[in-house]
Amino acid sequence: MSLVKEFKEFAVKGNAVDMAVGIIVGAAFGKIVTSIVNDIIMPPIGKLLGGVNFTGLFINLGSETFATLADAKAAGAATLNYGAFLQTVVDFVIVAFAIFMLVKGINSLRKKEEAPAEPPAPPEDVVLLREIRDALQKRG
Repeated sequence: MSLVKEFKEFAVKGNAVDMAVGIIVGAAFGKIVTSIVNDIIMPPIGKLLGGVNFTGLFINLGSETFATLADAKAAGAATLNYGAFLQTVVDFVIVAFAIFMLVKGINSLRKKEEAPAEPPAPPEDVVLLREIRDALQKRG
């Protein structure tokens, strides 16, 4: 089978289209979560910790000192931007939790959609007792 033909079969399958839609929606959701973290969650946390701006937290790897991360970047200094990393970790935790809740909800819907299983057959002795009961009822 040619590579082009295999790709066409993959691309037109429903799973590939669903996956593409999921990636696009996921990217948009990621932007929303980033905004929530940067604009809503981290500022109050920074305020509680003494007015810290997490995006500005950095460690300068050079010998010069800089007042802000922007100054260090403008000078081309090597820095470890651990504040931005902390915000990315918070982003990840929120996205991971949201996806967990989404998958959990979908799984619970799938369980509800499944037809209930047929009740198990009664034990053989119960079946025999019922047959005896029915036979006695026919006599009397």
